[in-house]
Amino acid sequence: MEIWSGSNSIENGISSPGMDVWIYSQPYHGQTSGGDVHYLSLCVGGIVTRLVLADVAGHGELVASTSTALRKLLRRYMNVKQQDRLVAELNGEFTRSASEGRFATAVIATFLSHKRKLLLTNAGHPRPLIYRSACREWTYLDDSMLKYPSAEGNFPLGIVDDSSYQHFEIDIEADDWLLLYTDAVTEAANESDLQLGERGLLEFVNHLDVCGSPAELGGSLLSEVADFSETLDSDDVTIICLKFNGRYRRPGVLEKLKGYAKLIGGS
Repeated sequence: MEIWSGSNSIENGISSPGMDVWIYSQPYHGQTSGGDVHYLSLCVGGIVTRLVLADVAGHGELVASTSTALRKLLRRYMNVKQQDRLVAELNGEFTRSASEGRFATAVIATFLSHKRKLLLTNAGHPRPLIYRSACREWTYLDDSMLKYPSAEGNFPLGIVDDSSYQHFEIDIEADDWLLLYTDAVTEAANESDLQLGERGLLEFVNHLDVCGSPAELGGSLLSEVADFSETLDSDDVTIICLKFNGRYRRPGVLEKLKGYAKLIGGS
């Protein structure tokens, strides 16, 4: 079931089994829509949550039609059970349908609340940041978290229709975090034309309070980046903060029936 998705301006928060999520997205120069696509869905059983952040090459309303097409493809393939098949079919279809050589970087995340596992696939997107509460440390996604042996490829969606992808599997504990963002964040430049980069972003998050809510952490990070750079609005910018809250309650019968009704009604 789709909870919310789009490529428009948004600042919103929501909870699903095992996680609290906050998203901020602002298209280029305050335009109505842009090239950053966010997508969040939850299975009717309340067990599997899927989250996608994609960034279509280009920005603003110029690429809005491509981001809308990508969102429709996400909706079509979101219920594919296996993550590797989901990414392969999504990439193949987007490659065949994308016009004018458009492509999109993307991170696809699936949280299996009953197994406390996070599956991640990165299609040429800026590396996610992960906070492990056990060691109290933020780190970038790296090969030590791979589920399968390293694979050649990992191209953005829309470049090679049969690209292979690395799939990461991470055991999750309560109070772990996941931070997704588009390249507008790491490419934000200061007055000396120095980009923030991965190192600068890591320094920022290391000073943030992980005891608060995703909205608080995300808002603080956004303020830090905005203070660093006056050029943040020169591209579509999206930040998604996700905190694993340790609450894995399954929905009751009435909640499932309401979920099915929503799914059938298409609301």
